[in-house]
Amino acid sequence: MPTPPSDSLAVPALDPVASARWRARALETSPWLHEEVAARMLDRLDWMRQVPSDWVHWEAVHGGLAAHARLRERYPQARVWLGGLDPEATGRRLRDEQRQALPVWRRAVARWTEPASLPVPEGARGVADLVWANMALHIHPRPAELLALWRDWLRVGGFAMWSGLGPDTLIELRQLHAAQGWPPPAHPFTDMHDWGDMMVEAGFAEPVVDMERLTLTYPSAERLLLDLRAWGRNLHAQRPGSCRGRGYRRAWLEAVEQGLPRDAEGRLQLTVEVVYGHAFKPEPKVRVASSSEVSLDDMRALLKRPKPER
Repeated sequence: MPTPPSDSLAVPALDPVASARWRARALETSPWLHEEVAARMLDRLDWMRQVPSDWVHWEAVHGGLAAHARLRERYPQARVWLGGLDPEATGRRLRDEQRQALPVWRRAVARWTEPASLPVPEGARGVADLVWANMALHIHPRPAELLALWRDWLRVGGFAMWSGLGPDTLIELRQLHAAQGWPPPAHPFTDMHDWGDMMVEAGFAEPVVDMERLTLTYPSAERLLLDLRAWGRNLHAQRPGSCRGRGYRRAWLEAVEQGLPRDAEGRLQLTVEVVYGHAFKPEPKVRVASSSEVSLDDMRALLKRPKPER
């Protein structure tokens, strides 16, 4: 049995039960914001010289179905693995999406010829050159453990590329809730500098973390609420313990209409901070000791390492 995770690895104020419930929810489609962030991540792949022969998509539907298709086009010869809570269901969904994108007369044939994406085997190590994870880390209760899992899946020299929300996300809404005496609308998000430290602690090398702020505009509070519900749920541990009624909904919509800043055209404004990160799996290092334990995968990598010239 694996060792239970330490509480020191838990994200403060994030309810792990609520997180698991949201992550297990079957989404009908990928949120538009996630697809937009994934498109920006895809541009960053131009920085990478390595062409993966295998890559892992973590929670592909949550991260972006359109992005998944573009990654397949970018690496047509690569084998695709799926990670997450239910990779088998994700694989079925991806095959359905692939067939629907084809002309009707080709769909019957595609049922048998379209390549399947397989779940990453339990306990797998060194199966991929790229782990792609869009908008996933900020909703996980123990992201350090998730980073370590991705590191294990990578071959030496492979890299993980991810994105998530930063602490300035929903800052206008957080201020409004505080002014009204309401609990926070979301749990606190991790700062990009802490993500860099976390990647190093998880065993990655050369981490690069940066961020950008997006200002979204809305014609009404109702439209803003639709997006908030599509992106996720309030995972704060101190959120209200019961459902709010229609009276609270009306009060919330009215407060948003009156309290959120507006642009020159009168549209409501909301900030989203997006954090991007990538890092590589380094060659293993073995400490000199009277007795050292090395995994089989790390030993293979050590044996393949070129000998230094004398």
